[in-house]
Amino acid sequence: MHIRRLVALLAGIALVLSGCATVTVSVPSPGTNAFSARIVAYYVSWGIYARHYTVADIPADKVTHLNYAFANISPEGTIVPGDAWADVQKQFPGDLPELHFHGNFNQLVKLKREHPRLRTLISVGGWTWSKRFSDVAATVESRSRFAESAVSFLRTYHFDGVDLDWEYPVAGGSPANSTRAEDRANFTLLLATMRSALDVAGSTDDKHYLLTIAAPAGASTMAHFDLPGIAAVVDWINVMTYDYHVSSEPTTGYDAPLYGSAAGAPSVDTTIHAYLAAGVPASKLVMGVPLYGRSWKGVAAVNNGVGQRVHGFPPGTWDKPSAPTGVMDYTDIMNRFGSWIRWDPRADASFAYDPSAGIFITFDSPQAARAKAAYIRREGLGGVMIWQITSDYRGSLLDIYDKALDPLLAGR
Repeated sequence: MHIRRLVALLAGIALVLSGCATVTVSVPSPGTNAFSARIVAYYVSWGIYARHYTVADIPADKVTHLNYAFANISPEGTIVPGDAWADVQKQFPGDLPELHFHGNFNQLVKLKREHPRLRTLISVGGWTWSKRFSDVAATVESRSRFAESAVSFLRTYHFDGVDLDWEYPVAGGSPANSTRAEDRANFTLLLATMRSALDVAGSTDDKHYLLTIAAPAGASTMAHFDLPGIAAVVDWINVMTYDYHVSSEPTTGYDAPLYGSAAGAPSVDTTIHAYLAAGVPASKLVMGVPLYGRSWKGVAAVNNGVGQRVHGFPPGTWDKPSAPTGVMDYTDIMNRFGSWIRWDPRADASFAYDPSAGIFITFDSPQAARAKAAYIRREGLGGVMIWQITSDYRGSLLDIYDKALDPLLAGR
């Protein structure tokens, strides 16, 4: 136990023993030492394939909440496993025989037995599987059916909550998505229906089932979310504060800068303050951080490659040679370009630039992680969300957030 917690505990005991009828526990203000925060990490079902990163490899002592990505939505509007073989069929050594499923879900049950404070959530949707959210949210009947399936899914596979990753209501997602102008209001109604169903189930099961969402960083997409209404219902919001500059752009830029390098430039800070201005409490905002980078080639040796024209992409970590995207895992970046790391103090953003090869990579380095952890503490945010944990380099970025945010009491 940390000294500051021991002091607080002893002080509380002393007040009780002295006969005080009421003990008031104040919430720590931003910037004080008495701070705890969530560390939410996404684990992807496909981690067991080319990455060879299993649930057993997760450093669960440094994570408070683990979001499993992704479950899908059936044509009937119910939650179903996204990759049945990876999720519930693949057999691992030492599988728990008393359960009626195997796969990663079984491994998560085992992981929670080894780490009792860890909570797991099933994340539903994502970019690829958001196409049926609009239909699910459209009517009282469809919302109720979806909520009932969520309760059944949690009970069957021993999850502690649901994370909805609808990308996106109204507009802005995959062209395959079903969309409606009413999506904004309907999403809030869907979440309210789910909150009610989860609370009823929780009263029976003697636990609090968590309900969270993943939400966008872009202002135009944020406008399609009823943020005050959502914030009143969910436990917290995982804000996807990354992808400010993407591969399709003609010049290099930062993927997840803490601040804008020029006036009005989008950044983590502008997004967080937009959510605060919309009425979302700071304690319900969990800042997303990327464990991947975006890279370009043919970048001129001007201004360390920042803001320069691009001429295609180098091979990304998992790219097919015929279809390069330039997206690299953090582990891959550190192994191949670790000696080329640079820092932009205006944006509090890191990047790597190899002038001899003309390769520019935007990503979060340890220095960026420390800056973001300090920002989370300073703003009193609800924690950090990591996309996604199988890409970390020897657990180095996760270790920074774990030490900086001191999450031992988070989510309790």
